Amino acid sequence: MVKPQKLEAVRAVIQRTGYVPNLLAGGLASKKSRLVAAIVPTIGNSIFAEAIERFTDRLGDAGYKVMLGLSGYPADKEEALLEAVLSRKPDAIFLTGINHSQVTRSRLLAAKVPVVETWDFTPTPIDMLVGFSNEKLGRSVALYLYDKGYRRFGMVWASDERAKVRQGAFLAALSERGINDVRISTVTAPGNFKKGRAGIAQLLDEGPSVEAVFCSSDVLAHGVMTEVQARGMSIPSDLAVIGFGDLEFAPYTFPALSTVHIDRSQIGLRAAEMVLARIEGRETEKVVDIGFSVVEREST
Repeated sequence: MVKPQKLEAVRAVIQRTGYVPNLLAGGLASKKSRLVAAIVPTIGNSIFAEAIERFTDRLGDAGYKVMLGLSGYPADKEEALLEAVLSRKPDAIFLTGINHSQVTRSRLLAAKVPVVETWDFTPTPIDMLVGFSNEKLGRSVALYLYDKGYRRFGMVWASDERAKVRQGAFLAALSERGINDVRISTVTAPGNFKKGRAGIAQLLDEGPSVEAVFCSSDVLAHGVMTEVQARGMSIPSDLAVIGFGDLEFAPYTFPALSTVHIDRSQIGLRAAEMVLARIEGRETEKVVDIGFSVVEREST
């Protein structure tokens, strides 16, 4: 509706003055902010990065921007963070996990915006969910290692809520088979390479020896493998190691790391599709279980 000469003149002024449209003012008229909030515990662990990138890309294609917030371990910052996020009237919210304070749950329900919880599983989410069962995952790893013939187990474990669920299920499955003496080295979350080395060093120094170690992340498992080999031990003949996440480096460690594969990209994509469907008034699934798979490689 604007002549080319006039349009070019306006664009020149925009470029010269650095003008940015006030989207908050525009949102008052349209009732849409075109902003979606995503909250994850950390960006120090790459396990969340792929999901967020896919989520951001898909929403970007639909004309939405993603605002990222970090809730920490434990998620002690989530309540205050969500208060700040909701004051900016996002069109939807992406959350990590299903454990939230009562205040947070009440605020999210009152906000009446689409909410998708991820990286965990419950049949009764706040609104929508895409994730997997940490309980089933823990049991599956226990049975996998037990069926391989291992009987003396250790764990190098970061203390976050979803990892604790995996840990409890792992221990319960072994207990059902008469194994109750599982040695555990607990590290602060998020886990990293250094904590992996320190965690297994503690178990090895205390003795007696373990045959197989389950780590709450691939990063911890990588540190475990390095410390074990630095002590002149062989993997898996002296100690088997399995991680969680199937991060990019897992197939290329020496030996290649056994782990649990989670389709991180699919979490981000499905979460984005569910959010967009709700924003646009279309029908969508309420709960999506993307599952997991135990990936056997040389380390076990």
